[in-house]
Amino acid sequence: MFRQIDGEGASDTDAAELREIALGFRRLLMTYRFGLDEMMTKVTILREEFRHIHDYTPIEHIGSRMKSFESILAKANRRGIPLRPDAVRDSLTDIAGVRITCSFVTDIYRMRDLLIGQRDVTLLQEKDYIAEPKANGYKSLHLILSVPVYLSDRIEQVVVEVQLRTIAMDFWASLEHKIYYKYDREIPPHLTAALAAAATEAATLDATMQRIHSEVQELARDGDAAGAAGSGGSDAPVRAGAPIIATIVEPPSDLGHRTVAL
Repeated sequence: MFRQIDGEGASDTDAAELREIALGFRRLLMTYRFGLDEMMTKVTILREEFRHIHDYTPIEHIGSRMKSFESILAKANRRGIPLRPDAVRDSLTDIAGVRITCSFVTDIYRMRDLLIGQRDVTLLQEKDYIAEPKANGYKSLHLILSVPVYLSDRIEQVVVEVQLRTIAMDFWASLEHKIYYKYDREIPPHLTAALAAAATEAATLDATMQRIHSEVQELARDGDAAGAAGSGGSDAPVRAGAPIIATIVEPPSDLGHRTVAL
């Protein structure tokens, strides 16, 4: 813990120590910000690829957050963690966080596999609150991941927490979080019961929407198969000398397109 040092009693050694600690925390937070940027880039790339190449994207929304210095100190104090950058880095895994909201439960596990399948991403810990919800009804998939950050003088492995939820799970968790802090972590029993019932209804909604989605996909596959069979399974021949029309898609920032004859 920090020592209380008054202005007159502070020695040059004490002042230098405090400056070193302050610099260490400043660098720590900067590194976590870079790690968060790295993870957000990875998720954004996947979302944009699905959006522009595939027929749909499993990602509905991406959010991120960094714990403030005050929040880090408060949590370290509660847990008895020494207020040193190295001790905080080794003990806290939620300083930087990314939340991915997906359409369906299957999308959550698909995104999980895509993220941990990247060569420079290391899975440190996984908590599946979808398979095993918390007692209050909370559902989410939590991944503790490590990503490399390339600094001028070294490579830092930065820990980022990634939470994956469906829209229904995220809505429930957001409401529960507001109630939790409104009542200073002591939620009245009748609201606890209501939240548990709402969690069950949210799970039912997820299951229903997943079933509908699966049926729609199956119908689309059947339609594609029928179309291929009707055409004999071969493409129509291209008339000699006919212009080939190519669509050139602009970068994602410009969703327009133009058509040219080659």
